[in-house]
Amino acid sequence: MVKNHLSKLAMPRTWPVNRKGEKFIIRPKSPHAFEACIPLGVVLRNILKYAKTTKESKMILNTGDVLVNKKVRKDIKLGVGIMDVIEFPKLKAQFRILLNRQGKFIMHPIDAKEANIRPYKIKDKKILKGNKIQLNLEGGENMLIKDDKFKPGDTLIMDTEKKAVHDHLKLEKGATVYITAGNKVSSVGKVDSLKQLKGGRSNIIFVVDNKNVETNKDYALVLGKDKPIISLPK
Repeated sequence: MVKNHLSKLAMPRTWPVNRKGEKFIIRPKSPHAFEACIPLGVVLRNILKYAKTTKESKMILNTGDVLVNKKVRKDIKLGVGIMDVIEFPKLKAQFRILLNRQGKFIMHPIDAKEANIRPYKIKDKKILKGNKIQLNLEGGENMLIKDDKFKPGDTLIMDTEKKAVHDHLKLEKGATVYITAGNKVSSVGKVDSLKQLKGGRSNIIFVVDNKNVETNKDYALVLGKDKPIISLPK
């Protein structure tokens, strides 16, 4: 029970699941941080309502008709997180995982063309042997590059079907950002400035509804220049 299940009382606050009823729920298995992911089985059963039981969730996944970022996934414990794309080809349905104003996961419907695009925030980069550069991305992904123009905090827009970088968005003045945590979670605005704090930490000041708002730089995900490159809930 301990390894495969999680007490509902210990669920992350990001999960839009009622804590009443059954005592346990599926425990996620993912490179995402615990608070930043939700099991695929819970998405199918508790959010999309495609299944009534965990057994039904397993049956749906075992058909091979569920894709996460263009890969067939069959594990109900697989943790999926913000910006991941879940597709159901037979249903012609696609969803991107986002957050609402309360910081809860939502499944945002998108079209088939947009389902090919997945933003990845660059967490950090390392110099490997042979002067190879490795970018470590949010969600546990990493990639080797030759060009040293990419910086932590920037966003790579990946074409998950072609497995190639579609665009590179810098965290800079004028960039459009989506806030992934904190009091302004799910807000969208333009970067006005970066503010250096003591201890080497940084905040960003961004503009929302003509008002300057300050938040942790780590919460900012660049999604575009003049406007977001992906669709967002209105």
